[in-house]
Amino acid sequence: MAVTEPDVPLLRVEDHVPGLRYEDLLECVHCGICLSVCPTFDLLDAEADSPRGRLYYMRALAEGRIELAPNIVRHLDSCLGCRACETACPSAVHYGEMLAQVRNHIEANYSRAPRRRLARRLLLNLLTRPHLLALALAPTRLPAIRGLVRRMARALFGDCAPDVPDGARLWPASLPQVTPAQGERRARVGFLAGCVMPVLFPRVNEATVRVLAANGCEVVVPRGQGCCGALAVHQGYLEDARAQARRLIRAFEGLGLDAVVTNSAGCGSGIKEYPHLFPTDDPWRPRAEALAARTQDVSEFLAALGPRPPGQAIPLRVTYHDACHLAHGQGVRAQPRELLRLIPGLELVECPQSDWCCGSAGVYNFLEPDLARQLQQRKVENILTVRPAVVVTGNPGCHAWISAGMTGHQGAPRVRHTMELLAEAYGARNSGE
Repeated sequence: MAVTEPDVPLLRVEDHVPGLRYEDLLECVHCGICLSVCPTFDLLDAEADSPRGRLYYMRALAEGRIELAPNIVRHLDSCLGCRACETACPSAVHYGEMLAQVRNHIEANYSRAPRRRLARRLLLNLLTRPHLLALALAPTRLPAIRGLVRRMARALFGDCAPDVPDGARLWPASLPQVTPAQGERRARVGFLAGCVMPVLFPRVNEATVRVLAANGCEVVVPRGQGCCGALAVHQGYLEDARAQARRLIRAFEGLGLDAVVTNSAGCGSGIKEYPHLFPTDDPWRPRAEALAARTQDVSEFLAALGPRPPGQAIPLRVTYHDACHLAHGQGVRAQPRELLRLIPGLELVECPQSDWCCGSAGVYNFLEPDLARQLQQRKVENILTVRPAVVVTGNPGCHAWISAGMTGHQGAPRVRHTMELLAEAYGARNSGE
């Protein structure tokens, strides 16, 4: 007689943590390979602060075996979201996507301390609204009240915020809506100006447009782009992220673009993962997929296009820091190095642990300052061992946080974006230089 298995209803994890898929949670086989690449496990030496340990908590929450409690939230908050575990994982566990869903569940159902809740929301609003960010930073230019502003910031975040970079603007810098290609037009690309870049790193945006134009690209910068939503995803505010994604999708649709180009690792990774924000039956899903498929980091795009050889020599010893959401989030590692090696006279040396997180991680350095400083110190020490004149990276958070970590080190290297060096090598100087 044949034995039949009893019908067992499929566990509905969405009853406990909406958005999580139980089959994704089961992908982790607890092999532990991720432990060797996790920065927080390396610092804290606690299973609960490893990807495997956090996945255990995620599954327990989804199965209703545990409730949101301060210690559980603490371990999930301490994750950088660097996704080095995804690079190492032989089972291809979608850790970043699950972390976003669980953090969204936390923000919807867990009562944080008022100061902590205020700090998280304030950071999100400041860093995703360029005009508001510029207004908030304006008092730091006035010596009479700089101390007061600093004390207010410490009260919310601790003494962990990087200083305002040189070249930052009192008002967001705007780019031409269309920049023509130099020579024969090879592509028509849209450019994401970003939220932080127009205020803190306008020269990086200008350099990016100049490098693209020098390589035969017509560059379109649509008005009304707004924030890409990546910071909201990382902090667990998925409804905010969906609204920002819809706005950005609308801004880049119907422009006849060959690609949408970014120069911020977090933004590029966030846009490429837009489809995860929308259910398969949502009318925005195919529009999100279309934009995600066309989005590339500028180094990825130029390497595929075939860069024109730059003619200006830059006789500098340079090392490269892999931003987490470029190396682990997008798998872009070789392309920035290939572009740097094209520059005559430039010596590129590898940095130890170049793809380990620097501790910036979006707003992590504000919310988890002690761990962030330890990672910053490790990154700075590794960089100094190879004695570069310049550290190159492809993300504004890394740029600012590594620069802050270099303060006080005699002969410390400058930090620059890949596109800044390339623009100089093409003979294209940014305004104000």
